[in-house]
Amino acid sequence: MSSNSNGIDFTIFKGSKDGSIVEGTVHRDALNGDEVLIRITHSGLCGTDEHYRHSDQCLGHECAGVVEQLGPAARELKVGENVGFGYQHSACGICDQCLIGHETFCPQRVMYGYGDFEIGSMGSHSIFRESYLYRIPHGISNENAAPLMCAGATVFNVLDFHGVRPTDRVGIIGVGGLGHLAIQFAAKWGCEVVVFSGTESKKEEAFRLGAHEFYATKGLSKLSIKAPVNHLLVTASVQVPWNLYTPVLAPTATIYPLSVSKDDFRIPYAPLLEQGLRIQASLVAARAVHRRMLAFAALHGIRPVIVKYEMNKEGVEKSFKDLNEGNMRYRGVLCAK
Repeated sequence: MSSNSNGIDFTIFKGSKDGSIVEGTVHRDALNGDEVLIRITHSGLCGTDEHYRHSDQCLGHECAGVVEQLGPAARELKVGENVGFGYQHSACGICDQCLIGHETFCPQRVMYGYGDFEIGSMGSHSIFRESYLYRIPHGISNENAAPLMCAGATVFNVLDFHGVRPTDRVGIIGVGGLGHLAIQFAAKWGCEVVVFSGTESKKEEAFRLGAHEFYATKGLSKLSIKAPVNHLLVTASVQVPWNLYTPVLAPTATIYPLSVSKDDFRIPYAPLLEQGLRIQASLVAARAVHRRMLAFAALHGIRPVIVKYEMNKEGVEKSFKDLNEGNMRYRGVLCAK
């Protein structure tokens, strides 16, 4: 990266029409408004990034880095502070959703993949609005903070925004990039955590992360568990065999599909009607919830299980390859030299 009288230049890693990773350069004459120049130290890799690998845009939305320069209207952060950003870039600030703290539903929101295509976390630097940056608490390293910026915020949002109680039984389908964090957050939230996974290969790890019960589901036609589940977080990226799960849900239980898929969400009508079940979409966390997530993770020692890669073209390619081949346990993190 270079910054001088001719402006700011830095490297980014982009997708392309054929899916190959392309190294590019971004030039800005200067920082405007509350923009902040961040030197990226770490970038998480999220399954959502795969959806934009065929787009001409900077990849990545789980950033951890260091403040290098401040725009003229930036007033809270200081050069040298560790900060991160996630999925949302901006919102209008004046609509009803913004005014009640639900800016993730702002009709003018700008999200990763929908605008600001030169902004991302895979590169040497990024420029982001100060009002959408998050201080990384002391006690959380940047390499562990990066995956929390999306994966952590996504699962924590279910607990916080949707009012999960510590006395609830929380079911989690899948022990992967989202699931392994959901187990930790739900356990520290005070809930009984019930984990469902295809086989028993991750059973011991699930218990280490905080699970109270574990059920291997492959080949089963019926589940038998200790007590019904009040909230079910679906972190698996495949269609769920609902005939297996709806019988173990409590009346009025809520189902949260958290993984991103372009396929239809299909579920039988009868159990929904007979048990009064709800399906609740849950987007990434709004800023107030995101801040609480980071503070909660710092207080309770919640950390992602990560695999490290170098922050270069080869490292980005290798991380995507491992993700697609199912060899990532559980979040990939690109590390700057």
